[in-house]
Amino acid sequence: MTFSLDKKPYLIDAVIGNSRFLASVLKTGRLVRFWWPNVDIPQHADAIRAGLRVGGAERTTWFDAAEDGWTHEAAYVPRTNIFAVGADSANCPVGVRSELYSVPDDDILVFDYRFTNKGDEPLSFSFLFYASVLTAESPYYHTTQFVPESDALVHFRRDYCFAFSGANVCMKYQAGYAWDAANAGNLNGDRIQMSPEGAMQWEFRDVAPGQTVRMTVLLAAGRRQPEALAALGTAKLIGADELRSRTAEYWQQYLDSVPACPLDRPDLEALYERSLLTMKLMTDEETGSIIAAPEFDERFSRCGGYAYCWGRDAAFITTALDKAGLLAMSTRFYEWTLTAQDADGSWQQRHYHDGTLAPSWGLQIDEGSSILWGMNQHYQALPEAERGAFLESVWTAVRKGAEFLVRSIDGTNGLPLPSHDLWEERNGQHTYSSAAVYAGLKAAASLAELKGEAALGGEWNAVADRIADTITTLCWNEERGAYYRGVNLAVEGWRAEQAELEGMAVSRLVDDKGYERCRVAYDPIVDVSLLGISVPFAVVAPDHPQAVRTADAVERALTVPGVGGIKRYENDGYIGGNPWLLTTLWLAQYRATNGQLDEAMKHLDWAASHQSLCGLLPEQVDRDSGDTAWVVPLTWSHAMFILAVHLIAEARSKSGSPAAESGSLAG
Repeated sequence: MTFSLDKKPYLIDAVIGNSRFLASVLKTGRLVRFWWPNVDIPQHADAIRAGLRVGGAERTTWFDAAEDGWTHEAAYVPRTNIFAVGADSANCPVGVRSELYSVPDDDILVFDYRFTNKGDEPLSFSFLFYASVLTAESPYYHTTQFVPESDALVHFRRDYCFAFSGANVCMKYQAGYAWDAANAGNLNGDRIQMSPEGAMQWEFRDVAPGQTVRMTVLLAAGRRQPEALAALGTAKLIGADELRSRTAEYWQQYLDSVPACPLDRPDLEALYERSLLTMKLMTDEETGSIIAAPEFDERFSRCGGYAYCWGRDAAFITTALDKAGLLAMSTRFYEWTLTAQDADGSWQQRHYHDGTLAPSWGLQIDEGSSILWGMNQHYQALPEAERGAFLESVWTAVRKGAEFLVRSIDGTNGLPLPSHDLWEERNGQHTYSSAAVYAGLKAAASLAELKGEAALGGEWNAVADRIADTITTLCWNEERGAYYRGVNLAVEGWRAEQAELEGMAVSRLVDDKGYERCRVAYDPIVDVSLLGISVPFAVVAPDHPQAVRTADAVERALTVPGVGGIKRYENDGYIGGNPWLLTTLWLAQYRATNGQLDEAMKHLDWAASHQSLCGLLPEQVDRDSGDTAWVVPLTWSHAMFILAVHLIAEARSKSGSPAAESGSLAG
């Protein structure tokens, strides 16, 4: 049997990879997904399992699951993307310690196991490794073959090939239909089957009490079988110790290449480093694109998918990378944006690693605006000697992007025409999106002046200034003491009727096909994205009365009782309306920029205290339990943490406040 994709868990505990490989792992050490040769598509894993047969046991015990009494302790090896797991069961006399990682610059995943005899007598046991590989996310047309010369099981379909083998020669194997046989310990020696499954078995004889023996399984990838087997053979020759040493050294050098966390607190320093390590895994080696998260819902049964590159997310992420000193990664990303821009100058909602359009709900004008803003942020962060070449490389895209934004202005009110909001849930002239367009045009104008195009810069600045004037007048809601979330919000007919009964202005338009389109004049919902008007988009200063009142309204309306944290907006129903990490960190950034350092630290500490078991930042926290919820990790969450840390450090430096005190995280 194979394992259904629908059975995969929605929460993961760790990610490993090398920007070509990306893999998701549970705290039990079970690898549940892997992507190659790009970090977004395609995904190949159905089920990869590791188990033991001890003595005369009737069936295999799978130590990578919470069954048969197995308990697990898991953590990253400090300052690396090596994931270590300890597994023990009172029902099994063998303890297991494993490390999972991907070797930098090689198409190799490593599963390194150490087995210890916990008993008082010599012990013999078998180790089984089972793999079902649904190559390129397809259930069809797979073949699994045992290759004796390489002592390897090879899974292939079209132009993907994955070869598994051990450091020791296996004693038994089965290509095809192997799950029941692996459970029963009866691998039949079939050499080839049109099936995605296979299993191998190794024997350990007379292991002394307290003795530890080692077994390393390697997964090698290639476009063709010779390529995968060659990579496998090279990895075997190098050996597990050297592969591990190279991997640890690579990640430690990566962290050593940039300045340390600017806040002097060990707990924050560890999360800061984990954030940098995680963001590197989410960056595609081939193209430079940056995904929002590893995909966890391949059938889109509960969301629209996350393994795509959103220009908006990436603009925040690259700004964080720049703050941390990882400028080359940001440069690669902005080189990638040139492949994703449409001919009219726009950037759509989200894209695959090769720049092609991903599944979409339609234009979100904040996406392209954020890219222009991010380009200017990156330009300012670059050393003087590199700025000219960067500007030259992106200038055509900047000009086309700015011209698209100018054409997108509504002549009746001076705001950008309706599009989807940043949460991808509603259509209208959203205040956050308008602020993003303002910032994008201001950024383009700055770059135009540097390019010697003063007239263009003046034109774009003038349009941006008109947007700012409209935001501070038309979009201000004095009654709530906050900006409207937007104006001219598209609603269904029943909602328009309800709005009219409530005294709200409603417009109706019949389109060219006879469909009635309704819009309400204002969207009064308090939304955390309204902070973006001042931080980071600077339509108004953080100490502007409208910004101050809006931030206070956000904190009042959106703080979740009990567990704390900030949810996205009033009456948010997505996954139960939980607090999000990035929203809470957004408020921390605003408070820091406005000089409210104690408040900023409160929100930063809340976010840090809700990192996952293994130090990753999720998208959400369960509103009742405070546990990690939904997407893990979310790259935008890690970026917002880094930005908040830097903004707090910068604000302290300006105010002359002392550095952060050492101590534990806030509860």
